[in-house]
Amino acid sequence: MSQHQSKDPLHGVTLEQLLNKLVDHYGWSELGARIRINCFLSDPSIKSSLKFLRRTPWARKEVEDLYIDMVSHPAPASDNPWLRGRDG
Repeated sequence: MSQHQSKDPLHGVTLEQLLNKLVDHYGWSELGARIRINCFLSDPSIKSSLKFLRRTPWARKEVEDLYIDMVSHPAPASDNPWLRGRDG
């Protein structure tokens, strides 16, 4: 039997995993600049951000949309230090 694979980029990704990937990719300051919410701007942490995002649907939607955009449009090799050589 063939396995069905979802085309939804959020399928199987928890909010915590999603947030960790965004923080790793953008950092808190850039994340706060892209999505202007206090939990990203003032003393940011994963725990406080998760609590806020779980209770605030509009903010969670913005974070999910940014994640989808990040996954859909990966950074070029020159911008990604993991894809560059040692001299890069």
